[in-house]
Amino acid sequence: MSRLIRLDRTGHTELASWTAGDTGAQGAAIEAFRRELDQGMLASATLADGSARVVRELPLDADLVVLRRPIAGG
Repeated sequence: MSRLIRLDRTGHTELASWTAGDTGAQGAAIEAFRRELDQGMLASATLADGSARVVRELPLDADLVVLRRPIAGG
């Protein structure tokens, strides 16, 4: 099962989960992902080797996709 989570003040919130054959859940996850990106969130997907990469499209084959706010600074 794949999961889309948002890091927030409570730790994290699961926004969606889906499996390869569940197109309804995949569609809901894509909508949630897009909504979060439109609000300024950044997304990273965990790769098979344990590393991560920034993504702009929801990789439906990723085990975990994490959304977070950009780091602020000056």
